[in-house]
Amino acid sequence: MKIVGIVNITRDSFSDGGRFLAPHDAIAHAERLIADGADIVELGARSTHPDSELVSADEEIARLAPVLTTLTARGLKISIDTAQPDVMQFAVEHGAAMMNDVTGFCDPRSIEAVGASSALLVVMHAVRSRTAEPDPARAERIATTPAAAVDGAMRFLRDRASALIAAGVDSTRLVLDPGMGFFLSSRADASLAMLRSLGQIRAIGHPLMISVSRKSFIGALLGAHGAPRPIADRGAATLATELWAYTQGVQYLRTHDVRALRDAVTLWRAIAGERPETGEST
Repeated sequence: MKIVGIVNITRDSFSDGGRFLAPHDAIAHAERLIADGADIVELGARSTHPDSELVSADEEIARLAPVLTTLTARGLKISIDTAQPDVMQFAVEHGAAMMNDVTGFCDPRSIEAVGASSALLVVMHAVRSRTAEPDPARAERIATTPAAAVDGAMRFLRDRASALIAAGVDSTRLVLDPGMGFFLSSRADASLAMLRSLGQIRAIGHPLMISVSRKSFIGALLGAHGAPRPIADRGAATLATELWAYTQGVQYLRTHDVRALRDAVTLWRAIAGERPETGEST
């Protein structure tokens, strides 16, 4: 299992927008995440929540460039969260080891940008409406039923994996993400259904990434009197959900709170009598 630590180089991320927009803050945070036990640091230079601002490829690159080049020069393994082909091209040329596309590399230009690289490709599913969406990377508020959410994710991920392999991408480079929170449905029970169905997604035959950290469905499930639990108070529930995913064989867990997850997995393995993973101590 690999822990992917989140660094949002944005003004408006739902959890920590504005905190790491300055390059020195983003670099320092990435190094803290590595010290806390992250195997990979993921940089995102634009938010994808339903109300996020549009960010051009040039602006994404400008935000990423000083952070990515500094961290790769220090030998850190970096993932880039983007749906823009020009950003992907820049990232792979500057040492990114993983590319995470919330649109599942549906744009043919994305495949051209990353196809010849060695970067792992995180193929993410997101439910989409039939209406014209000006920004396909932004999540929508769609009340998909639990059954439809799981079935839709299965079909999408299976089809995208097949299409990427047919386009010449080595199958060993693919990592699948069924999407959670608003990417799956505005209904919290859809995310629960997906978590129960991780075995079905694994059966497609590729490693999985799950990102539940502080997401909307957790806030909804913990809320009271119609109000969601505040984002800052979702840590314990996030960790419980991540541990569930870990027990279901998920290979990549993407999180804001790396130390809590690393500590929990280390103790879980110690109790089970298993050998520590790389980076853990007993």
